[in-house]
Amino acid sequence: MKKLVLFSLFLAAVVIILGAYTRLTDAGLGCPDWPGCYGNLTVPLSDAKVAAANTAFPERPVEAHKAWNEMIHRYFAGALGLCILAIAIIAIRQRHKGTPVKLPLLLLGLVIFQAALGMWTVTLNLLPVVVMGHLLGGFTVLSCLFVLYLRLRKHSAVSLQLHKSHAAQSVSDDGYYPRQSNTLTTTAFIGMVILVGQIALGGWTSANYAALACTDMPICEPGWQQRLDFQGAYSVPEAQNYEFGAHNYGERATMHIVHRFGAAITFIYLTVLAFMWLRSSRLPPSVKRGCVLMIGVLCVQVALGLSNVLFSLPLFIAVSHNAVAAMLLLTLIWLTWSVAPSTSSFSYSTGGHHG
Repeated sequence: MKKLVLFSLFLAAVVIILGAYTRLTDAGLGCPDWPGCYGNLTVPLSDAKVAAANTAFPERPVEAHKAWNEMIHRYFAGALGLCILAIAIIAIRQRHKGTPVKLPLLLLGLVIFQAALGMWTVTLNLLPVVVMGHLLGGFTVLSCLFVLYLRLRKHSAVSLQLHKSHAAQSVSDDGYYPRQSNTLTTTAFIGMVILVGQIALGGWTSANYAALACTDMPICEPGWQQRLDFQGAYSVPEAQNYEFGAHNYGERATMHIVHRFGAAITFIYLTVLAFMWLRSSRLPPSVKRGCVLMIGVLCVQVALGLSNVLFSLPLFIAVSHNAVAAMLLLTLIWLTWSVAPSTSSFSYSTGGHHG
């Protein structure tokens, strides 16, 4: 089961990257129906099928490259759903062995809801709330799979320790104090809230095609103060189709500016957090290495964000911006897991190895 969860974790990362690629290539409506494509299980390619598809959907004629982008994303998402279903079934069958059950069932519910969001993304013509929810749902599935993997590793290691009669190691012998761990966990959770909020802001900015609303540095084009419209930027205007956005320039500029300020807050908080933990004499080397990794990932993410603006949203850089955001989230989850009172004693006593 642990190997299946690890494979599913990798698959979830691929699905997130493919989802970003689909969105950034304007292929979100590459197939105007769901779950198939113009009534087929694959993209229509023959002249007869293309003609039939164009007749059935005259407002959305077949564009094979966009349709393939969309369908490949759906195929991988479907494979991930089947893997999570298998994980839930195995968890139920092995519950008597202490295997976690609630988290696999939660994951199953999440992936079903993700499928519904994928359907609504198409049927509601890229409604921004649904598109952003679909993005956050993907990150949630990825995060839950990672936590499940960490729990299974802990369960396996504890079982091995019991087998070798080495389980009775005192937590205090490692110089670990629950009070300090509670403080570390609180600051880590605050960082998690800030990071998830920033990911949501990025999702909203992307869903409304506002990534290039501001191309000047450090904030926006001159006169941006007069164009700010927070109420309009975070509302959903009525429209038949939200492809390429339905907000005016001032509203899109507001989204972009808020995302930039959110990036600055996220960078400052997580950097300060990492340096505070690096200076702590109570934390093991593995956690400190994780802090160094988080600082490195943060710097890469900021560089990618700046490159998106400076080079007018190159596809590779824009997709990488999503992938590195996922990497940053997983790094912070692991750091939070490592200092949490319920797991830190395990991490410390086993040397903090995290695979």
